[in-house]
Amino acid sequence: MASEREKMLAGELYAPNDPDLAEARMIARERCRAINTNDPRDEKRLRDLLTELFGSGGDSVWLEPPFRCDFGTNIYLGEKVYFNFDCVILDVCEVRIGNNVFVAPGVHIYAATHPLDAELRRTQESGKPVTIGDDVWIGGRTTICPGITIGDRSVIGAGSVVTKDVPAGVVVAGNPAKIIRELE
Repeated sequence: MASEREKMLAGELYAPNDPDLAEARMIARERCRAINTNDPRDEKRLRDLLTELFGSGGDSVWLEPPFRCDFGTNIYLGEKVYFNFDCVILDVCEVRIGNNVFVAPGVHIYAATHPLDAELRRTQESGKPVTIGDDVWIGGRTTICPGITIGDRSVIGAGSVVTKDVPAGVVVAGNPAKIIRELE
């Protein structure tokens, strides 16, 4: 029988109040608190904290605090990812972010979702992985919904709500986000 963590990572319904998951979320909160209150001049300690938090990529990410996430260990970063202030990632499933990605202030990335049935929603939730390609720029206050893939070189306009996959090499904007132009 699969553990609640295994069900969560597989995108199946799982019990979010499982003690193992609750402890893992507490560890992530402690790590985020340490990152968010770290002396910005102590780069070595910050790098160590970031490497502990993320599943990969903590050694080259640049992060402006505050930052918050559910687990951190389900976030896999490419080289030279930049998170501006106030970003949130709900990583109940894998969140994969490519190389040279710029994430503006207040961006929220959600892999977490909930059943539509109210009774089931009381005790269960699920997730869908999020994938962001290389050289993507995500504008401020954007929300990326569960299960989304954003193609390489795309730009997401500020304030967008991304509810559908975004192909490579386009600019999308709006709520819901729509393609407004193709890039050369």
